Amino acid sequence: MTKEDIKILLVDDEKQFVDTLAERLAMRGFEARVAYDGPTALEAVTQPTDVIVLDLRMPGMDGFEVLRSVKKSNPQVQVIILTGHGGDAEEQTAYRMGAYNFLRKPMDIDELLNSIRMAYRDKLENAMVAVSLAEGGDFEAAREVLSEKDVLEGHDKS
Repeated sequence: MTKEDIKILLVDDEKQFVDTLAERLAMRGFEARVAYDGPTALEAVTQPTDVIVLDLRMPGMDGFEVLRSVKKSNPQVQVIILTGHGGDAEEQTAYRMGAYNFLRKPMDIDELLNSIRMAYRDKLENAMVAVSLAEGGDFEAAREVLSEKDVLEGHDKS
């Protein structure tokens, strides 16, 4: 089995769930780091991270606070919300805040893997577009692509 080079961070306060999810991803060739709370997740994202799979309801710092902070400091990181408690209002809020996808527990592992792969592909495409724009001298447009200002409207599914 080939190893996927996507740098994944799983964030959930349900330790057994997130550890089991990391094991299931590993069996499919993915390597994922885990964090059991928001502050640990924000510390972990200082290391190279492509995709975060993030729970919303956690004690202390909730998923929305983590999402806001990550998008402010590392806008190129793709965030997939995976929650057992989110309704339509939470889903709309997550997309407005820059989440790449919103999945509900329990989820099919293949659906999650597909979402992770798509998020990573979109991150790479955004980076390539930004490089092309910068090489052409359009640094402002390159900055906008990397900060995802224009991408946010495209993922708002209201």
